[in-house]
Parts: sequence; structure tokens; C-alpha cells
Amino acid sequence: MSNNKKKKIQVEQITTLNGMMTFGIIDNRQHILDFVNTGYAEMDPFIANCKVQAMRDGNVYITEKPRRIRGKALFREDNASLTLGRDHRYYFVFTLPKELLPELPDRLVLQSLSIAQKVAKMIAGLGGKKTSKK
Repeated sequence: MSNNKKKKIQVEQITTLNGMMTFGIIDNRQHILDFVNTGYAEMDPFIANCKVQAMRDGNVYITEKPRRIRGKALFREDNASLTLGRDHRYYFVFTLPKELLPELPDRLVLQSLSIAQKVAKMIAGLGGKKTSKK
């Protein structure tokens, strides 16, 4: 028996559309696909990031891309956060608007120090001991 099991796709609603599709390339070299429904269909509007696969025989398959699962920040400051990724690595992210560039050194030091102190408290609370080499 194979370990490769196909996932069953549960479809909540299917709507069949009849119409005309135009496919082209716009000025900035991006592909564009427009569909005009020629019949009556009642659908809820939606916006999604999709993968489009145009086949040689004229069939077009559109599939919504899965959404990235975002981890919850362990610690957060005004412009910085520390998260634990699914790859079991810690990520420190610092973002600052371009207009605040002169404040970057002070903010980076203060906020990274604040998060480092929170991590140290967390480690101490878990029973971790600091070891130093002399």
C-alpha cells in the first residue's frame, strides 16, 4: 500500500458559467485574463490570488493559491517582533518607514533589547540556566 494518499476535495458550491474569455499581455508584460458571463449566474463576489493554467487546446484552469499560515508573534514591540517559524527557527523582524530612518539606530537597539529581556525572562521561567565561558 502506498503512503501517497490523495486528499479528498470537498466542494461546497459549484457554479457553471457560460461566456467569453479574453487572454492577453498588458504594457508591463503581465498576463491578463478577462471573463464576461453571457448567461445569468448568481454568485458572491470574491477576490483571490490564483494560479492560471492555459492549455494548448484552449482550456483554462484557475486555482486559488493556498494562503500562507502565519505564526503568532512570541514577543512584539512597536517596530519589531520575534516569531518561531515552522522550520523551528526564530525570526526577528524589524520594520520602519523610510521617513523615520534617522531614528532607526535608537529604535532598533531599544526594541531588540526589550525583546531580548523578554526572551531571557521566558528562559528563566522555563528553568533554563545561563552559562558563561570564562
